[in-house]
Amino acid sequence: MTPVDLADLLRATAAKVLVERGSDPAVLPDEVTVERPRNPEHGDYATNVAMQVAKKAGMNPRELATLLAAALTAADGIDTAEVAGPGFLNIRLAAAAQGAIIAKILAAGERYGTADTLAGTNINLEFVSANPTGPVHLGGTRWAAVGDALGRILIAQGAAVTREYYFNDHGAQIDRFANSLVAAATGAPTPDDGYAGAYIGEIADTIVAANPGAAELPEAQRRELFRREGVELMFAQIRASLHEFGTDFDVYFNESSLFESGEVERAVATLKSSGKLYEKDGAWWIASTEYGDDKDRVVIKSDGNSAYIAGDIAYFHNKRARGFDLCIYMLGADHHGYIGRLKAAAAAFGDDPATVEVLIGQMVNLVKDGVAVKMSKRAGTIVTLDDLVDAIGVDAARYSLMRSSANSSIDIDLDLWTKQESVNPIYYVQYAHARTCRIIENSAAFDFASVTPDFAAMTADREGELIRTLGEFPRIVATAGETREPHRVVRYLEELAGVYHPFQSDNDMRVLPQGDEPLTPRHAARLELVKATRQVLRNGLSLLGVSAPERM
Repeated sequence: MTPVDLADLLRATAAKVLVERGSDPAVLPDEVTVERPRNPEHGDYATNVAMQVAKKAGMNPRELATLLAAALTAADGIDTAEVAGPGFLNIRLAAAAQGAIIAKILAAGERYGTADTLAGTNINLEFVSANPTGPVHLGGTRWAAVGDALGRILIAQGAAVTREYYFNDHGAQIDRFANSLVAAATGAPTPDDGYAGAYIGEIADTIVAANPGAAELPEAQRRELFRREGVELMFAQIRASLHEFGTDFDVYFNESSLFESGEVERAVATLKSSGKLYEKDGAWWIASTEYGDDKDRVVIKSDGNSAYIAGDIAYFHNKRARGFDLCIYMLGADHHGYIGRLKAAAAAFGDDPATVEVLIGQMVNLVKDGVAVKMSKRAGTIVTLDDLVDAIGVDAARYSLMRSSANSSIDIDLDLWTKQESVNPIYYVQYAHARTCRIIENSAAFDFASVTPDFAAMTADREGELIRTLGEFPRIVATAGETREPHRVVRYLEELAGVYHPFQSDNDMRVLPQGDEPLTPRHAARLELVKATRQVLRNGLSLLGVSAPERM
């Protein structure tokens, strides 16, 4: 019996009790909350449903809780149900009912933890979208890890997810990039507003090698050549780095296409004609302050040129035209203002502003020996995705970037994440998976096929704690999807590893017989428990895009 199963049983039982007392079961919440008590002595699970609905049902909370406890105790799979405090219910499951969790996990396999909550929802998930003017920096690398994991989690909840990279190949930043390449190719100083770093010289050299005489072309022609080929080469490097990092995209959307196709002009014209833009001081504005922005934004400047937000408006309109029900934008720490303006764009087109979600990621710092480090060889003053991977590896890089809420700044201790010991969180979790694999491999030396597992015999605290922790996984994944917080899965895996390691190390919890010890149904049940643990660890790591090694 998983927590979800127990919640369903509680609701059905409560509805029956209320009807018998002449009360309306409609007072019950759609989902009854079931939690694991901090103190295991209080039971396996606890609920406050009696306190939630007693007043609406015209009853005293403890009176209702007592009735629920009596009804629950008579139900299959429940060992005890006791009233505590003003109306809490502490519940213990029968050992056999806990064992059913193991069977459910093994039957579901890779699908354990998935649901159909978001079935029929078409989500556009845009993340990273780093400008093709340099390598992906640590902030973008964080989104590469978090965004990819979030996409996997939303898919696990039944959504259709399109991972999208907004390829910013239009505007002043690209002009500065092209000017920097030309300067490097001609031996001129880097422009004051240009880009520095060895990668600029490398790209310029590549362009010159492929186009002899490029540096001597007329200025306009030369600049266009270096712009076009420089952007192409830089973005090829970005895509390669992301691919090696385990992050790939379904769509690479060129910003320039919005202008070349006329979509920006058409989107602006639509908003003008519908009265959603207003004119002031010769410019056209959108009332983004109505949606949390700090000021209204200019869409068309007084000189008739489009402001940057015009492209954002057209891009949102394009996404909706492609049939996306929800547009999630994952942006950097300096993009808080985009929340209001993007929601304003949605409202201007007649959409619910909730169609837009903007997630903000905070800064990442590298630390070694307690001191912040700058270690990039190619990108000048910034630390890149490739730098981080070179330092600690892909798995540790992804895991470390996902371990905390993306809305909080983090320090990555290079010494910690390279240690091959339990203080390293990714090692601790992956080693738990490897230990399950070793037991399962060694079990081949015994005739487990001849023994029927006895789940009811698993009454020890360590067995029950491990089973109940496994049962939490579907709810953790669902919550991570609802809150857009993959770090919940990360922390859960560490909790699971923290329960499994003591289980396997406890001599009283032996899975495989030793010496002349006979093979028993309890051994067989524990082996199934180990298999279920391996499956959940593997499923969780897969959601994070992190490997599950069988040996370490």
